[in-house]
Amino acid sequence: MHYETSAEPGTVVIDTARRRLFLVLGDGRAIEYPVGVPKRGWEWSGSAYVNGKYVRPDWVPPPEVLEEEPFLPRHVRGGAANNPMGARAITLDRSEVAIHGSTQRMRATIGGAASHGCIRMYNEDVIDLYNRVHIGTPVMMLP
Repeated sequence: MHYETSAEPGTVVIDTARRRLFLVLGDGRAIEYPVGVPKRGWEWSGSAYVNGKYVRPDWVPPPEVLEEEPFLPRHVRGGAANNPMGARAITLDRSEVAIHGSTQRMRATIGGAASHGCIRMYNEDVIDLYNRVHIGTPVMMLP
């Protein structure tokens, strides 16, 4: 798709307002994915970079999330139907923040603001993005 940006090719740009993630290809082009973004109180913006890539990772809710939702399980095995990380997780160099897949129930939140700081994607989209980015890929989160 056509996408004008000053970001270098290979950069991931998350446009919070548009609920879209763009992987910049260069020459005014990008791959566009719909995403779910952080809910009120959990928003962030600025620069980050990819510091990890995981296939069907386990999930342990961070203490801040457990304070808000104490009923959550303390550990969910990777690949489990209730694992909010979904098929892939691309972690960022920010505390407890990732671009990740979703559960079947969470798919309905894509396009909305519902996460605790993470960027949610459809599993098929996060698999595609996972295969295109590497450790060190720059990420820009726009408000």
